[in-house]
Amino acid sequence: MKLEKSLLCIGITLALSACGGSDSGSSGSSGSSGSSSGSAGGENDYAFCSAEYQNEEFFEYMKEDYFWASQLQDNLDPEAFDNVYAVLEELRVPEDTYSYILTEEEYDDLFVSATYFGFGFSMEQISASRVKIRFVYDNSPAAAAGIARGDELLEIDGQSVADLLANGEFNNALGPNESGVSKSVTWRRPDGSEETELLSKVEVETNTVMGSQTYTQNGETVGYFALDSFINRTGSDLNTAFDQFAADNIDHLVIDVRYNGGGLIRYANQISTQTAGSNVLGKTFLQYRFNEQNSDQNQTLPFSLVDGVEQLDLDRVFVLTTGSSCSSSEIIINSLSPHIEVVTIGEQTCGKPVGQQPAELCDKVTFAINFETVNSEGEGKYYNGLAPTCSVEDQLVADWGSSEDPLTAAANTYISTGSCPVSSASAEIKKSAQARSFVKPIHNMKDKRESLQ
Repeated sequence: MKLEKSLLCIGITLALSACGGSDSGSSGSSGSSGSSSGSAGGENDYAFCSAEYQNEEFFEYMKEDYFWASQLQDNLDPEAFDNVYAVLEELRVPEDTYSYILTEEEYDDLFVSATYFGFGFSMEQISASRVKIRFVYDNSPAAAAGIARGDELLEIDGQSVADLLANGEFNNALGPNESGVSKSVTWRRPDGSEETELLSKVEVETNTVMGSQTYTQNGETVGYFALDSFINRTGSDLNTAFDQFAADNIDHLVIDVRYNGGGLIRYANQISTQTAGSNVLGKTFLQYRFNEQNSDQNQTLPFSLVDGVEQLDLDRVFVLTTGSSCSSSEIIINSLSPHIEVVTIGEQTCGKPVGQQPAELCDKVTFAINFETVNSEGEGKYYNGLAPTCSVEDQLVADWGSSEDPLTAAANTYISTGSCPVSSASAEIKKSAQARSFVKPIHNMKDKRESLQ
């Protein structure tokens, strides 16, 4: 028996993900037992779906489908490992910092239902004693209370955040992510004002487009939005933003993917095609390249609107990045670059020119790297990340799209002057999110979920 790939997908172009998500609405067509058989069928001596069975099946799968399969050992003792997670760590090659495994429940929460129980915000520890808000989901308790990106958390139930961090009690102080858990939260806005509210955790819907807006810069209309992830609802979220941009007849577009660890490739295609329109339609978006024994699966994918409606036909786009901009976020940059001008502003991206084709294993969904992607000119292999056009350090000082935000301000300067801000034009590339002492970079949806409350 082999691991089942996402059988609800129609063709390879729907099955592929750049960062850890199937392009189907399900992890597969079979139930939690994984296979069409209820037992091992004599293929091994282990009980069906035992730890040893999963270890052996996963090893066989990796030997066939892992992008670096040629570097794996010939044999593996399935009884020598406690579980399949340990097997993945044993097999992982040095270049691979991205393969991971989810339970079916985790997969559904992250990619299909796209909800979780919490207050509705993502946070970042910026020092040994301080925590700030990265972003807030729409229609969440945090949004209703007026909490916004750039705000600083000061107290939880009357205890200072600094003390909670020092005592290792911060995460516990926020309580479990369960419906009805209530906490008194005090925060400070960038203008210095402070607020305290009693927040109760609910099921939060994770909208993927944030801060969508238009504004005037140097007499021209600029469209801006932040894209948080590429999941099943992203196509619809993008249409809401692009419908407004088309109605406002924007001259420039700023796409903010600074915390976007990737996801479904089809929505990287949609956003690229809606942006560039007639400049790219009919041309190659990317090429999939599998390992040598699966080279018959290699494929060229054209630009496509996918679920998109409006197209802007822009010949230049601005993309805001950090070390947490991975995978499908990087594909937008790499795939558009041969066809239109792409101005990247911020920090070096994470460096993930590879992707996963999710596969079921009993009650789990595995995300082992299966392929690499290159653009229409065969350019890829950016394992060290994509360097920004204008190097600017990300800071949590203002809400999405604010002129007080350093990356947005740099984009506005470039729109007005045609060049990077003086302070960044000759500056050494700043430390990325991967190098900051208190920041865990977001490389996939599982990483993102760990930052949420």
